[in-house]
Order: sequence, then C-alpha cells, then structure tokens
Amino acid sequence: MLFARRHPPPEFQPVPQGAELIRFEHLKKAFGPKVIYEDLNLTVNAGETLTVIGGSGTGKSVLLKCLIGLLRPDAGRVVFQGHDLTDFREEDFLEVRRKVAMVFQGSALFDSLTVGENVAYPLREHFPRMKLAEVRKRVAEKLALVNLPGIEHQKPSELSGGMRKRVGLARAIATDPEVILWDEPTTGLDPLTTETIDSMIKSMKEQLGCTSIVVTHDMSSAFDVSDRIAMLARHRILEVGTPEQMRASTVPEVRAFLDARPPVQLPPEEP
Repeated sequence: MLFARRHPPPEFQPVPQGAELIRFEHLKKAFGPKVIYEDLNLTVNAGETLTVIGGSGTGKSVLLKCLIGLLRPDAGRVVFQGHDLTDFREEDFLEVRRKVAMVFQGSALFDSLTVGENVAYPLREHFPRMKLAEVRKRVAEKLALVNLPGIEHQKPSELSGGMRKRVGLARAIATDPEVILWDEPTTGLDPLTTETIDSMIKSMKEQLGCTSIVVTHDMSSAFDVSDRIAMLARHRILEVGTPEQMRASTVPEVRAFLDARPPVQLPPEEP
C-alpha cells in the first residue's frame, strides 16, 4: 500500500563493512499473557551473516518482523543505520522495506501472478515510475542471479518448493536491498535443495555484499552459512559467537539445542 507522504523521508547513511548496522536494544514483547522477549539485546554488523537459533515459539521470526515494522515491540528500541525505528510511521517503513527485504518461510508468492510479475511486485511498489523495459531487465537479472533464467512466464504452481524459494529470493533482491532476512529458509526442503538454498545465502553475501539475518532451527545450515550465531531462549539472547565458539559453548540451553536434547529446565530467575 502506498501513502501520500506528509513529511520528508528518513535519510539513511551507508554503514562501513563490519560496523554496527542494526541494534535490538532492551526489547520487550508479549502476545497477551505469552511473553516473547524480556530485555532482548542483539547487534548485527554490516556485511555479516548472523543466524538466530532457538526452539519453536521463542520469537525468532518476531525479531525479523520488528525490524521491518510488521510488528512493534512493547518496549525497547530497534535501531537501523542510526535511526530508531520504534518512532517511525508506517509511511517511513516504505524506505526501510526497500533496504531490508524478507524471504518468507513459505515463499509468499502470489499464485495468480506469473513468476515475472511476482519478482516485479516490489519494483512497482517502491519505484512506480520505473519504465517497463527497466522492470523487465531487472526481473531477468535477478532470476538469473538465483539460477532460474527465462521462467518469467511460468506460474508459481508449476515450480518445485526449492524453485519457489529461489523466486522468493529474486523478488526480495529486486530492489537491491542492503539486508536480507531469511525466515526458516530450509524448512520442509530435502537435503539437496537445502544445500542449494544455503549456497544462495552465501552467494548473496559474496556477489551483492548483503547483510543477512537468518532464522532457523537447522544447525547444519546455521554452521554452514553463518559468521555469527545467536541463541534465543528464556525470552532473550543467551549467547552470541562464531560457529566455532558456539560448538564449544558450555551454556546449558545452547548445549541442549546443539545436541538435540530436550530443553534444560532451569529455575525461574529472581525478579
């Protein structure tokens, strides 16, 4: 949905590779009586691939949605390129969503549209004056980048699950975003397709220089694609480290998750 802008759009300044790009600061979030976050803190650096792991219902995907304004935290701040997004109006998030693209778990393609029309959708939203020839060129380039050249006229129903994931990625990168959010990218995929998607995550960093936040419970993928891994449990980030550091972790919840054991039952914290 497009909005008539009532004030100048936010100005985002480029961030050098390795510098802080995103900060989740003292986040609190609940859905009714169900507490999701209590004082969650996490930073993401420009150019890195950071993977968030954790059990079902811990709020991994909620974190992504708070970044692009699909959900709002109850307290705390979400900072992107120096801007506090918790103060943003809906119209301000249009620019955020151009810079931060999300690859949804189920691909979220429009079945009534062709592949080409799906990939072009964000271009129509963010660049309504872009000429048709440029749109077609951009769509062809992005499909080629995910190794699906020439399928613009096919429908999503004609594609395999892995191909749909890749079309979803082509749509996400159509606007040349600086950040890609991956919501459970390998869920429900066979091992060969999972390997293909993992390769795509790594290639986006190598070819486009994108920052990626990956949400997954697939530890094989997490170790393969990540520069750093963050463990979400007990309503907060318990530990952050490189794959090697996480493999050596002695934090009980991390060890239980990595070893695929039932979660450790710890006594509640003192208020």
